[in-house]
Amino acid sequence: MKAKMLRALLPIAIVFTMVSCSTSETDEAPAPIVQNFSYSTVELDLMDQINTYRVSVGLNALQSINHISYKSAEHNDYMIDNDVVGHQQFEQRANNIKQVLGAVKVSENVAYNFQSNEGVLNAWLLSDGHKENLEGDYTHFGISIKTNPVNGKKYYTNIFMKR
Repeated sequence: MKAKMLRALLPIAIVFTMVSCSTSETDEAPAPIVQNFSYSTVELDLMDQINTYRVSVGLNALQSINHISYKSAEHNDYMIDNDVVGHQQFEQRANNIKQVLGAVKVSENVAYNFQSNEGVLNAWLLSDGHKENLEGDYTHFGISIKTNPVNGKKYYTNIFMKR
């Protein structure tokens, strides 16, 4: 009787052991950090204007991180490709920045169809939510400005982070 019961339980024990000790094939490797990003003079100018504003109101200047600018550029591409303006998939960008760069806080400003950096910065300052991001407790940022080749309109994405 004992032998029959052991023979019946042995296959179950083997299956349980195989399943409980296996590793998941779906574990994802950490996303790579984008090291290189080519800034246009317009992007560098807007970053300088943002930092000049922050310092003028007693805040720290932010350090740029290429990875954040790359994520900003990806979002601009998405907005241009889909003819939308907004914060679509922000959580994915924020989670990537948290995972890859160790951020504890991430926010984002977007804009569309401004002709100058002064214009977009002034618009952000006149908007409570955008101004809150500009004046937030952040340490780093990234920016991208892209022009839609079809209609010539500019798209702006500015992401802030705190470590």
